[in-house]
Amino acid sequence: VIENYPDGQVEEMDAVNNPEDPSAGTRKVPFGKVLYIEQDDFRETPTKDFFRLAPGREVRLRYAYFITCQGVVKDPVTGQVVELRCTYDPATRGGNAPDGRKVKSTIHWVAAARAVDIEARLYGRLFTIMDLADAEEGRDFKDYLAPDSLAVLGGAKAEPALASMGPGDICQFERLGYFCVDKDSGPSRKIFNRTVSLKDELAKIEKRGKSA
Repeated sequence: VIENYPDGQVEEMDAVNNPEDPSAGTRKVPFGKVLYIEQDDFRETPTKDFFRLAPGREVRLRYAYFITCQGVVKDPVTGQVVELRCTYDPATRGGNAPDGRKVKSTIHWVAAARAVDIEARLYGRLFTIMDLADAEEGRDFKDYLAPDSLAVLGGAKAEPALASMGPGDICQFERLGYFCVDKDSGPSRKIFNRTVSLKDELAKIEKRGKSA
């Protein structure tokens, strides 16, 4: 929640359709006072390698403004973070500061008032070993099926432009991977299958730290 953003105001930000191909043009993305961000883009107690949003830290909202996290709201029962209270700098519209100050991270967002619900299906490696030829003698290939080869995320929040996509259409969710609209999708239910994931440098760093 951006506390100093006007109540009821909605802006349209210009977002590029393909960062690697300027000829693909742009689209309008609505922006408002209440936003969704990726849960992984916030840490209440950040590590030295984490440069995304944290209490007291300023980051860039892609195509939008600089924001600073001023406070955290937690669920009274579970203690989990459920809301961030932030402020924005109106002079940074478009993603740059007139005074030249820099931020170390840019994060993605979706305006809550205009978000659409989608189902995301994240496909991973099917088997726990690279080559079934290396399977132990006497064991069935089903013994090597990976239990987490598919994760289904219902109620994921996406920008409204995705509502117009149809079965077979392909797009990239920046920083997350390439997705294809499933053939079972319909006007009231959009299903996106991840076909290729993107490397998460932060995850690699943290994994390396845990194994050290």
